[in-house]
Amino acid sequence: MLPAQRPGQVPLSPEEAEREAQRQLWEKRLERARFTLDSYRKSTRYPHESRPIEEHPDQVYPASPERKQPLGKDQRDIALTLKQEKIYVVGDEVVRFFVGCENASSHQPLPCEVHSAVAREAPHMAQAGQAAPVPLDFNDTGRNGDEVAGDGTWTGSFQPSRQGFAMFEGTLRVEFRVRASGNAEGGAFFDIVFTPAAPATFTGKVREVVEKGSLQLYVGLQVRKAGRYVMAGRVDDEAGIPLAYVEFNEELEAGAREVRFQVFGLLLHDKKPDFPLRLRDVEGFLLREQGDPDRELVKALYGYVHTTQSYPLERFSEAEWDSEERQRYLAEYGKDVAQAEAELGGLSGPPAGSKAP
Repeated sequence: MLPAQRPGQVPLSPEEAEREAQRQLWEKRLERARFTLDSYRKSTRYPHESRPIEEHPDQVYPASPERKQPLGKDQRDIALTLKQEKIYVVGDEVVRFFVGCENASSHQPLPCEVHSAVAREAPHMAQAGQAAPVPLDFNDTGRNGDEVAGDGTWTGSFQPSRQGFAMFEGTLRVEFRVRASGNAEGGAFFDIVFTPAAPATFTGKVREVVEKGSLQLYVGLQVRKAGRYVMAGRVDDEAGIPLAYVEFNEELEAGAREVRFQVFGLLLHDKKPDFPLRLRDVEGFLLREQGDPDRELVKALYGYVHTTQSYPLERFSEAEWDSEERQRYLAEYGKDVAQAEAELGGLSGPPAGSKAP
């Protein structure tokens, strides 16, 4: 498409119009190439295993899912408010579930009752239906995990290892029925992923060291089963403000090992947190190459695990993260910029064969 002419502008010859169209095209390509290069450079300033926590808004705290849904197909004016403490349960851990009711429009609490509940294998599990459902108790009496009697929130506690699922591994489903506002009735469910025997155990010991310009936190791990472990932790500043999301993804042999979490030096310079820093909510799993479930869970370390020393920022490097892959991509994106600049430069002067005035 040839460029439009402005009022009063001297008409361009076909050759000049084509040249102007090409110039505008390469200007847009140059702008796009520079944006791509700059965006990639900025997004890879830090290594993938040490990132600002705002990049992981859903991981600031361990998963504690909450949701609302209609009581039933014919009771959409009543909403169930549902919450569970955790999704992943290991060994002898206990998980609590919370159920309440409210007006779907005004969100005002409504009286309700969880009158029956059972735990069973989730329908998608290969062994589903082989074991009888296990009854569970929900109450609003301030006992068995319920915090406040009569507050309208019904609480159920479930310990799979002692309630019929000691040998089970995979997804369990807690199904329950609710009666609200007299005779309105409906139901819902919670799912958890259960590992009966952890493949490794955190020792609770953490050592710290400044290496290669970054703060390294080594978390002790006793590995029972060798394989690829995927771990994650959160780092807060002195005031408890979330700072970084740190990850580990490596093969580990059986025995006494360490999980290395890196708080990257440039990240510290950019964010300028108040020291000491605090590592919290460390969790992870052994990755399975095949099968369902695809992981064996390690019992998490909830809450604060370690408080670091105080360091001046000068102890840490301001260098950007680098790797062979990053250099390769920067070079390729740089070529796109150089090509666009060269093409645009060739179109900026007088047309070929024209004479200077």
